[in-house]
Amino acid sequence: MSEPSADATRSRRLELRVPSMDCPSCAGKVENSVERLEGIEEIDARVTSGTLVVEYDSAQTSEAAIRERVEAAGYAVDGNEGGRELTLAVPEMDCASCASKVENALEGLESVTSIAAQPASGRVTVSGSGLEEEAVVRAIERAGYEATPDGNRDRVQEAKRVWRTPRAAGTAVGAVLVVVGLVLEFVLPGLDPVLATLGGRPYELSHALFVAAAAIAGAPIVRNGYYSARNRSLDIDFLMAAGIVASVAAHHPKEGAMLAVLFSVAELLERFSMDRARDSLRELMSLSPETATVLRPDGSEETVPAKAVEVGDIVVVRPGEKIPTDGVVLEGQSAVDQSPITGESVPVDRSTGDEVYAGTISEAGYLEVEVTSEVDDSTLARIVHLVEDAEREKTKREQFVDRFANVYTPVVVTIAVAVAVAPPLLVGASWDTWFLRGLTLLVIACPCAFVISTPVSVVSGITSAAKNGVLIKGGRHLEAVGESDVLAMDKTGTLTTGDLSVTDVVPLEGTSEDEVLRRAGAAEYRSEHPIGRAIVGYAEERGLEPDDPDVSEFEALTGKGVRAEVDGTTHYVGKPELFDGLADLGHVHATTDGGVSLASMGYEAESQCDREACLDVLAEIVPELQAQGKTVVIVGTEDGPIGVVGVADRVRPDAAWAVSRLQEQGVRVVMLTGDNEGTARAIAEDVGIEEYHAELLPEEKLEWIRRLEGEDGVGEPRHRVAMVGDGINDAPALATADVGIAMGAAGTDTALETADVALMGDDLTRLPYLYRLSRKANGVIRQNIWSSLAVKAVLAAGAPFGVVTVIHAVVIGDMGMSLGVTGNAMRLSGVEPETPDAAGTE
Repeated sequence: MSEPSADATRSRRLELRVPSMDCPSCAGKVENSVERLEGIEEIDARVTSGTLVVEYDSAQTSEAAIRERVEAAGYAVDGNEGGRELTLAVPEMDCASCASKVENALEGLESVTSIAAQPASGRVTVSGSGLEEEAVVRAIERAGYEATPDGNRDRVQEAKRVWRTPRAAGTAVGAVLVVVGLVLEFVLPGLDPVLATLGGRPYELSHALFVAAAAIAGAPIVRNGYYSARNRSLDIDFLMAAGIVASVAAHHPKEGAMLAVLFSVAELLERFSMDRARDSLRELMSLSPETATVLRPDGSEETVPAKAVEVGDIVVVRPGEKIPTDGVVLEGQSAVDQSPITGESVPVDRSTGDEVYAGTISEAGYLEVEVTSEVDDSTLARIVHLVEDAEREKTKREQFVDRFANVYTPVVVTIAVAVAVAPPLLVGASWDTWFLRGLTLLVIACPCAFVISTPVSVVSGITSAAKNGVLIKGGRHLEAVGESDVLAMDKTGTLTTGDLSVTDVVPLEGTSEDEVLRRAGAAEYRSEHPIGRAIVGYAEERGLEPDDPDVSEFEALTGKGVRAEVDGTTHYVGKPELFDGLADLGHVHATTDGGVSLASMGYEAESQCDREACLDVLAEIVPELQAQGKTVVIVGTEDGPIGVVGVADRVRPDAAWAVSRLQEQGVRVVMLTGDNEGTARAIAEDVGIEEYHAELLPEEKLEWIRRLEGEDGVGEPRHRVAMVGDGINDAPALATADVGIAMGAAGTDTALETADVALMGDDLTRLPYLYRLSRKANGVIRQNIWSSLAVKAVLAAGAPFGVVTVIHAVVIGDMGMSLGVTGNAMRLSGVEPETPDAAGTE
C-alpha cells in the first residue's frame, strides 16, 4: 500500500454540538469513548456550551467515526443532519460580488446545507452532512477563486502587493493604449489612419488601440464574468463583462476600453483598501512569536517553532521577548506588557505562580514559564479565531442590505435593458445614444459599495476593539451594544475587585473568635463562592486548618449560604436570612473578643442574654457592618448563631469614573446584586449609581433584566438592556439580556465561549469605550448605507437623460463609493479608550 499523501495526513479540527453533555461526568464518558479511535490528537469537551472539539488525523479516522463514538457513549450529536463545518481561506474573495459568486458555486453541492462567505476577512465557512473538503475546494475553484484549508493561515496573513500583479500590469498597458487612442482621435486626428471599413464605418488606428485596451485590461473581467454566468450570479463581474463585450461588438470600442480600464483600476483600489481593512486582523495574528526557547530537562536550551511547544514544556522568556503561549510562571519576575490581550496600558508584575498569556511581552525580567496550552489553543489564538468568525454574525442592517440588493440589482438591470432598446424600437431614437445610456445604467446596477458598507465596518470595529482588550463576538453584538440604553451591572467582581477579605469577627454564645473562624472555614472549605473562599483563606492565615474537623454532608444553599456537618453538628454559614425559621436561638453569650466591640454598643461583656436580647445584639451588629459596605455572614447551628463575620470588597478605582462616563452617554446604569441592602446602598453611593436592587437570587436577577426591558406587563416602553458580570455566576442574566458582557475574561474558557462581549481585563474604563465604539460604528454603517444609496439614486436618475456617463458610473458609483465606505469604516480604528487621568476627572 502506498504511503498517504501529506494532504491525507493533515490534522483536522471537528466541532460537534452535544447538548446533553452537561456535566463533568458526561464529558469524561464522551472523551473516553472517542479516545479509543486511532488518530485522535486532542479532545476538548466544553460542558458549559455543550460542545466537543476534536483534533484528529484524517488518514487514521474520520468525522463519521467520531460521531459514532459520541453516540456510542449515549449522547446525541445535535444537528447531525448539518454535519461537519469547514472553513477555507479565499484571499481573492474581497468584495460582495466575489462572495455571491462563491456562494452560488457552493449551492450546487448537495452535501452543503449552509454557507457563510466573509469577504472582509477572505474566508468561507460551509457546513453539511458528508461534506468533503476536496469537493468544496473544487467548487470554489470553479467560481474562479483559489481556496486553501483555513488551517494554513499564512495565506490570510500575507498582504497582497496588488500593484505588482499581472492584473495591475494589464491595467497599466490598457490605460496607455486608451490615452494614445484618445490623443489620436481628438488631438492628432490627422495621424489617425483608417485601417479598414467595417459595416460601412471607418475603422481607425485609435479604434484598434481601444479594442486592444479592452482586450488586455478587460480579460480578467470577462473571465470573471464567465464564472459569474456559469454560476448564475448577476453580479458586477457579469455586468461589466457584458458591458465591455457589448460595447466592442456594437462598434463602441472607446467606451468598452474605458469601461475595462476604469473598472480594473476600481477593482485594484478596492482590493488595496480591503487589504488595508484586514491589516488590523493581521496585527492580531502577528502578536504570537514564531519561535520559542524551550528549557530541556538537562538544562540546555533549544529554539523551536512556537507551534512545536507542547503542554508541560518550560519556555524561557528574556527581557523584550514575547511569551509564546499561555502558561504559569515557575521562576523569575518581570513586568509584563499585557496590552495585546487585556488592553491595559501599564505593565503588570508577574512572578512565581502567576498566569501569563501568549503574545504578551516581558519588559525587563527573566521568566521560566510552564506551558498550559498549545499555541493554537492559547487565549490569543481563541481571540483571533473569534474575531475572524465575527463577520458571520450579520447585523440587522446587513440583513436589510442583502434583501434590498437582491431586489435592487435585477430591477435596475431590467431598466437598463429597457432604456437601451425601448426608445430605438418605439420611437426610432439613436441606437448609439440609448445603448450608451443603457450601458451606464448597467454599471450602476451593481450595489458593490452598498453591500460591503456594513461588513467592512463591522470588521474594522471588532478588530479595533480586540486590540484594546474588548472581544466582540459578532456584528450583531457590536450593533446591539450601541442600541442598548440600560446597563445592568453586577457588584462583586464588576464594580468591586472581587478580592474579598474578612474584616470583622464577632463571637457569640460564649465561643472564641478562633472557634468561629475554625467552624466557618470548615463548613466553607468545599464552597466555590468568593465569600466562602475569603473566610477559608483568612482562617488559614490565622493558622486554623479548616480541614481538621470531621466535615461531611456539605450542601450549597443557592443564594443563601452553605450547610455542612462539622464534628457531628449541622452548621450553617450564610446570610442573616438563612437563620429565619431555624430552631429557637436559646441562650447566647456576647463577648468582646472580636473586631466589633459589643461594649461600645452598650452591651456588657460576658453577659448572659436570652433570645430576644441576642436578637437585639445582632440587630445592632448587622446594620453597623452593612452600613460600612460590608457583607455580613452569620455562623451558627440549628440552635442559633455562634458568631458574625464581616467581609469587605474593594470598589474598583475607576468604577465611579466609568459609571459617570456611561451616564454622560445617556446610559441608565442599574446595579443588581445578591448582597444585602446596606452593602448595596454603600457601594451604589460610592460609585454614583442611583438605582440598585439588592438581595437577589440568580433567578431574580434574570427577572429584573426582563423588568428593565419592559416585559413586566406594566406598559413601560421597550428598552434594550446590556448586562455586565463575571460571566459564570451571572450566566442566566447575561444570557437573558440583549447583550451579555463578561468581565476579566482573559484565560477564561467559559467567559470566552458564553459571553457576547468579553472585557479581557478587569478594566471598567473599557465600558465607556465599548459604548462609544459601538455607537460610532452604528453611525458609520448608517452613513455608508445611505450615502451609497443616495449616490446610486442620483446616478440612476441622471443616466437616462445623458447627464451621467459610463465614466461617472465607474469612477463615482463604483470605485469612488467603494473607497469611500472603506475609508469611512477605517475611522473606527481611531477610536481609543479614555482613561480617568486623560479625561481630567481625577
